[in-house]
Amino acid sequence: MHRPGRHFLQIPGPTNVPDRVLRAIDAPTIDHRGPDFAKLGHEVLEGMRWVFGTESPVVIYPASGTGAWEAAIVNTLSPGDKVIASETGHFATLWREMAERLGLDVVWLEGDWRHGASPERIADALDDDVRAVMVVHNETSTGVTSRIADVRAALGDHPALLLVDTISSLGSIDYRHDEWGVDVTVGGSQKGLMLPAGLSFNAVSQKALDASRDAKLPRSYWDWKPIIAANEAGFWPYTSATNLLYGLREALTMLREEGLEHVFARHARHASATRAAVHGWGLEVLAVDERELSGALTAVLLDGSDEVRRVILERYDMSLGAGLGKLKDKVFRIGHLGDFNDLMLAGTLAGVQMGLQVAGHDVGDGLTPALEVLKG
Repeated sequence: MHRPGRHFLQIPGPTNVPDRVLRAIDAPTIDHRGPDFAKLGHEVLEGMRWVFGTESPVVIYPASGTGAWEAAIVNTLSPGDKVIASETGHFATLWREMAERLGLDVVWLEGDWRHGASPERIADALDDDVRAVMVVHNETSTGVTSRIADVRAALGDHPALLLVDTISSLGSIDYRHDEWGVDVTVGGSQKGLMLPAGLSFNAVSQKALDASRDAKLPRSYWDWKPIIAANEAGFWPYTSATNLLYGLREALTMLREEGLEHVFARHARHASATRAAVHGWGLEVLAVDERELSGALTAVLLDGSDEVRRVILERYDMSLGAGLGKLKDKVFRIGHLGDFNDLMLAGTLAGVQMGLQVAGHDVGDGLTPALEVLKG
């Protein structure tokens, strides 16, 4: 059955792909060994260094963010290496499981999924055998943003590598690879970069490059060395995802036109308006530390949230994020990242409020306080 109007895709990624990016992707494929492709390659590599805040290499893979997780590990570590990881949510848990399957000894700092990685606990867990610390910057399952600069400071002079996942924060929340002393930053195309899933990224420090020379975990497709070598001329050592790179170039142009500071401020304002709505409904945001509130999404505590999501999808053609892992049916997640403006957020919050009421929840007026934030 035809449903008039647009579908509101308010999951925290994949996000809505802007028309400009769709039009850029919808172009003839070119020779991935020719001069036009080399120009494209140089443009997107330079643009990604800008987004990450780095002068170091950025490696682009035709893969989801999970591939970039694996690349960060296998290029820098060896079997049996000891690493520290913090339990901040579902995706931190999955990255830990990957590290263990790859043969690493993971020191798992258990958490309540309502707080970010604790710099103090990480510092306490450090010893001479620790080779790396793995942190998810913005935990997509919880709407909690870890304080990466504080984690780096907590490491002090310890030689451990700092590996950070920015899959749901890159291009949405302030992030500074070089300034914060991160060694490998993982990113993905389908959230703040406003693309379909299919590209993933490693931003790589010189320290990480040095570590890769001695790392003993098996790697072939994920190996940085041949990719970085081919990138010098604007190419890749395999068949590239040319049309996604077209889209990436256009997305980077859009981010430059708006300016990253304005992009981050827009996301923060939308997050603030969303939290105002949550409080107006009489509900609770999952994140509890004011320093760790996400600008990319808001997770809302509500037992039986799957029924509310079902009602909202059927009645108002809007998708909200489900609770993942141990938060299944206990939260719903509102994505407010990517190509998103005030009216889109207002419509989203109106749909959530109506859906809560139709599903039988006695909620207050959250839309009015949210609109006050947006008007301000």
